[in-house]
Amino acid sequence: MKVSCEYSHLDGSCILKKKFPEIDKEIYDVIFDVVGAKSKVSKEKNRKGTLLYSPSNFKSEFKTGFESRGFDEIIESYLYPTCGNVRRVKGFKKIDFFKNKIGVQTQFGKYSFMLYDLAKFQYFYLQNKIEVGVEILPSYILQKQMSSGMGYGEQLISDIKLLKRQFPTLPIKIIVIDIDDSENQMHL
Repeated sequence: MKVSCEYSHLDGSCILKKKFPEIDKEIYDVIFDVVGAKSKVSKEKNRKGTLLYSPSNFKSEFKTGFESRGFDEIIESYLYPTCGNVRRVKGFKKIDFFKNKIGVQTQFGKYSFMLYDLAKFQYFYLQNKIEVGVEILPSYILQKQMSSGMGYGEQLISDIKLLKRQFPTLPIKIIVIDIDDSENQMHL
């Protein structure tokens, strides 16, 4: 994969580079190692039979890459009451990849999950468990080659800018990725 653009919210990029340079490098190493493949056959009405990039393949490649570099998940369970009921229900918050107070999420799902990732970063930041959140998402161009309804990095960056520093209140680095097709372009 390649990085098509980045966005630094509340100096997330600067903090990573200065305070956690080894983790910042590992994040890019993982991204550059991910290949991705068109292995999902679309069942969507307008694209039936078309080969698309598989979100589960991306997630699997990122999981392998981060875990091989010592990243682990961070999870916190809790009980919360149901509305109007005394009964309590189990819940949890989880960030997929965590190392030395840096939380990393890869998002290849529906667009609503992008903002939920920010809420999870906010939660762990307020619990003093992370200092910086890193969100890795597909670009608009890559997202168009995946299932419909998925979010993309440029969309999340726009949403964060519209919130005018009100949310999230922690440093975040958004990394937007795309397929590295430089080899194919050279042979055209």
